[in-house]
Amino acid sequence: MHSTLTPKPVTIPVLGHIARDIGRDISVVFYLLVIAVTAVVLAVQSFGLAALVLTALAAVPVIFVLLIWVTLP
Repeated sequence: MHSTLTPKPVTIPVLGHIARDIGRDISVVFYLLVIAVTAVVLAVQSFGLAALVLTALAAVPVIFVLLIWVTLP
């Protein structure tokens, strides 16, 4: 018997929406890249070197995984 007091998990359908948009039109990827670069530029203008350092720090694992993925046989 299911209890009605258990909360339902909160879902945010952002990734599914983006994946469907990319499936329809590949230029969405380029729009997302422009938005990301603009956000980084505005953050660096606002917060200076700290924003650039945090952006580079966040990019390290992503680039590391991409390098491993590219070099797999």
